Amino acid sequence: MAKIKTHKATSKRISITKTGKLKQRKGGQDHFNARENGKAGTKKRRDINSPKTQEKTIKALMPYVR
Repeated sequence: MAKIKTHKATSKRISITKTGKLKQRKGGQDHFNARENGKAGTKKRRDINSPKTQEKTIKALMPYVR
């Protein structure tokens, strides 16, 4: 049986921690950041946990990344 291919776009954006949680960067960091207040800018610099509802789908796209 053939190996399952890893979805490269997903594996570049999301990482799996040692405990199995999914971490990704907060979206919307590219441009138009000067108009936002400092609190919003600080929150964008942090990594966020992926939603639990998408966890099964994301792990299926990355079968060998554990």
